[in-house]
Amino acid sequence: MARGRPREFDLDHVLQAALNVFWGKGYEGSTMADLSAATGLNPGSIYAAFGSKAGLFKQVVDRYVATAFSYGSHSVEADSVREVIRRWLTGASESATGETTPAGCLLVQGALVTGDAAREVGQDLTDRRKAAWVMLTERFAQAQQSCDLSADVEPRVAARYVVALAEGIAVEAASGASRETLLKLVDLAVRRLPWEA
Repeated sequence: MARGRPREFDLDHVLQAALNVFWGKGYEGSTMADLSAATGLNPGSIYAAFGSKAGLFKQVVDRYVATAFSYGSHSVEADSVREVIRRWLTGASESATGETTPAGCLLVQGALVTGDAAREVGQDLTDRRKAAWVMLTERFAQAQQSCDLSADVEPRVAARYVVALAEGIAVEAASGASRETLLKLVDLAVRRLPWEA
């Protein structure tokens, strides 16, 4: 059986370069010329390796979730609801203000600026953001069972609250807010949680 030609590029480099393009310009704002210039691959090689711009974007988002958004899975391992929220919002602030990456959040900004032609891409980003909400909901439900979260608090609502704050942090970062400013917002948010007596 004949083997295909081996890849002649560094996949990690290509995905990181494409990630920075998509993160900075959004899915629809990123042209094949932009992606080609950043990755060093000609458009034909990009199509051959990833099938389409959308195929490349999907792998880029997988990478983003595994790296820039890894704070999510780390956060839900915390021992208390307060610490889960602190870690989540701190992680969002740090990810949205990286020194070597564009400001903001790929999942938030990418989902907000996809038109009809990129409906599937937008839906994928929305689904991934929902997965974050589900992760927090499950963690808060566990906290409720262990009496770390008040019985009169709906875990789904608490999770949406935290996700909304994190998404707001991303928007603020994309608008130029510094990490120092965002971390002050995190401190304010966790100083007295709205569902505490």
